[in-house]
Amino acid sequence: MVVIGNGIEQALSDRLFRSMFEERKRVFVDLLGWDIPVLAGRYEIDQFDDDEATYIVVTDGTGEHCGSARLLRTDRPHILDTIFPYLCDDIPPAGPTVREITRFCLARRLKARERLATRNRLVSALVEHALCNGITTYTGVAEWVWFQQILAFGWQCLPLGRPSNADRGLSAMRIDISPATPGLLRQSGIFTSIQLMDLDRAAA
Repeated sequence: MVVIGNGIEQALSDRLFRSMFEERKRVFVDLLGWDIPVLAGRYEIDQFDDDEATYIVVTDGTGEHCGSARLLRTDRPHILDTIFPYLCDDIPPAGPTVREITRFCLARRLKARERLATRNRLVSALVEHALCNGITTYTGVAEWVWFQQILAFGWQCLPLGRPSNADRGLSAMRIDISPATPGLLRQSGIFTSIQLMDLDRAAA
């Protein structure tokens, strides 16, 4: 199942989404060593986790968190324009139909095959969510090795500037989403049809 949550208050009220914040702490703080806030020693939550954030969570057959991503509006402060504007040669894409993908997270407990399947489901969910909500462009920041994988997915993805030599090869990107995107991703074996469910329906 893929569950959509809107806003930090709704997310923190649900066990699944609280486990997402716990997994973010295990991945980004414990594993990768990022110097970012941790709430109550358990939850990785920063200043962008607010009422405007959207969360997409992929679950396994038992309803446990397997992977997730956070989407930020770009017509208000977000990571690319606030923290990493120097990664872009020009002003980064922004507007009501542009969202920034952040905190793309796969559960550490997953084995290699499960990680790949979860990654593909999460990417597919991002595309389905965009097509259902009038989102035409995603932006994001990724380390160079991960960025190269994203480019190889086969969708319309372009760098927004040169990689930063000072920041683990961080690169900024834009991904254009259209009705043709599922077919492009299906050619590379990534896209699978996903049914999205909002948190209220999932909890009913």
